[in-house]
Amino acid sequence: MPQRNLLILYGSQTGTAEDLAGRLGREAKRHHFQCRMESLDEYRVADLIHEPLVVFVCATTGQGDPPDNMKNFWRFIFRRNLPHNALCRMDYAVLGLGDSSYPKFNFIAKKLHKRLQQLGACPLLPPALGDDQHDLGPDAAVDPWLKDLWGKILSIYPLPPGLNIISEDILLPPKYLLRLLEETIGQDDLSGEELERDSNNTTPASESHPFPAPVVSNQRVTALDHFQDVRLIEFDISGSALQFSPGDVAMVQPRNSPPHVQQLCSLLRLDPRTRFVVEASDPEAAVPAQLAELQCIGQLAERYLDLCAVPRRSFFQLLSHFAPDELEREKLREFGSAGGQEELFSYCNRPRRTLLEVLVDFPHTTRCIPATYLLELIPRMRPRAFSIASSMQALPNALQILVAVVQYRSKLIEPRRGLCSTWLASLPPRGRERVPIWVKRGSMTFPLEPGTPLVMVGPGTGVAPFRAAVQERAANGKRGSCLFFGCRGKSKDFYFEKEWEDLVTGGFLTLFTAFSRDQEDKVYVQRRIRENSALLWDLLANRQGYFYIAGNAKSMPNEVTDALKWVLQSEGGLSAPDAEQYVVAMEKSRRFQSETWS
Repeated sequence: MPQRNLLILYGSQTGTAEDLAGRLGREAKRHHFQCRMESLDEYRVADLIHEPLVVFVCATTGQGDPPDNMKNFWRFIFRRNLPHNALCRMDYAVLGLGDSSYPKFNFIAKKLHKRLQQLGACPLLPPALGDDQHDLGPDAAVDPWLKDLWGKILSIYPLPPGLNIISEDILLPPKYLLRLLEETIGQDDLSGEELERDSNNTTPASESHPFPAPVVSNQRVTALDHFQDVRLIEFDISGSALQFSPGDVAMVQPRNSPPHVQQLCSLLRLDPRTRFVVEASDPEAAVPAQLAELQCIGQLAERYLDLCAVPRRSFFQLLSHFAPDELEREKLREFGSAGGQEELFSYCNRPRRTLLEVLVDFPHTTRCIPATYLLELIPRMRPRAFSIASSMQALPNALQILVAVVQYRSKLIEPRRGLCSTWLASLPPRGRERVPIWVKRGSMTFPLEPGTPLVMVGPGTGVAPFRAAVQERAANGKRGSCLFFGCRGKSKDFYFEKEWEDLVTGGFLTLFTAFSRDQEDKVYVQRRIRENSALLWDLLANRQGYFYIAGNAKSMPNEVTDALKWVLQSEGGLSAPDAEQYVVAMEKSRRFQSETWS
């Protein structure tokens, strides 16, 4: 009988891939497989030749890019010197996560599937293409695919004699066992902890060991009567080992608010000061460093558990096991079933109901949640990424980010608020609280040659990375920066207006603005691009400049790209197909780059 070992490898910048990998892992246990689950950048990719059965769960980011925790794997798997039969012993399947509003929908999953075939691996099924734009999310594609996948896997790796698939009614043990201790922590035990860590910290900051950065300033940069609160927040990074370049990204580990922490502890009838220990149920697995450092339930709720997340289907499946009330159990099972996804969408996804609010709605069940299953039930809080809006050349001991505070209404009474942006906006300058921060290399890079022109299109907060680039070039005496900036109104949300004026006066910047609501006819950046077609043709075609786009992914990137193609046709005399190929060639040579988000 073939070995029944399954490896699940995942790559994503959000929790969706890890959540789906966890779902696969639980299903594997129910099918009596020995299962391992690892992030793609934690896995030693050279060992892939020995793996008999692998499921890859991978997201596509930006404009067809692999997520950060997949990039090392991606570079290795596409090495040209790999033998064409390197993976001939492997059966595999690829589960893709993407967003069909992006032009390169699920590009990474499709390309990985093709590459694995080129290396001799045997596909079990065509890739699953999960779509965030679908009303039911990725599950609409994933559910039927998983059913087919297990049918295929069991035909090759049948159940051992005498064993049956473990029923969904049976509760599996958690990955991490949380055990409460009969002791509490005093408030004084933690006072000054983060302040002490702030000084002389030369260890490279990372997710497991972020730098606790003080907030120097927290300035609103939109008018008080503007509908959106946008903040320019500056952190003091003196004494840290943080290094960054224009285009890089600041990662921030958010924190839950004290009222939410207190509410969770009250619902679960837990003292926030109670100490705990965490152990991995698998002796070979390690407890994450961020988790191992926490000492009490209050810290766990504040710094680790994602209380404001919109819960996934797996949350309801697990929660149903603890329901003593028949009505609550029946409803939870419905939300956790494949047939109940439309109901779940209406209850949870459409109004953006949070995990904490769901626990309030199921009080009998919530009171019966065993503490040991907390880490299995509530996902960990993910770090948030912000484009760095400052240059180390201009501001050596500072790191600045531009934060749009997320707040909107749904059918629920309470407004929906962004966890990280709301927390950051609440922090007073030079207060005691520190922001856990580290830096990741961004997807955009800028040329080092001093004479290379830059054409940057950054409406709204998309201007953040371009401010860093312009600051750095100006600090080094470089000219040739051209910025197209768009917002609603000159007096409402014209970020960095005075700074841009000074750079224009100094000859470091050419600036074009589009204020969409300052006149009856709405004006956007793509119109300004067309109006200045001769200049753009000179910068891009004659002087081999670079073209950048950053901002909301909804429609702006495509409309700006279409405007660029129009410039190539009107000024360069190119046909539509040739203009298309010209942009493709620019993209391949990194002279056309974009960083967008939905």
